[in-house]
Amino acid sequence: MLSWALTFLIIAIIAAVLGFGGIAGTATGIAKILFLVFLVLFVVSLIFGRRPRV
Repeated sequence: MLSWALTFLIIAIIAAVLGFGGIAGTATGIAKILFLVFLVLFVVSLIFGRRPRV
């Protein structure tokens, strides 16, 4: 998931340098959403991974 966020971030940076404003904005938005989803899943896995096994 984090690799997808980084991929879209790189696409956004390249598109912004080349002057494609709409594509850069869309790719940036997708990268932000994917990063937040990754962050939430990471925190959830940390919380549930620390439970003592019965």
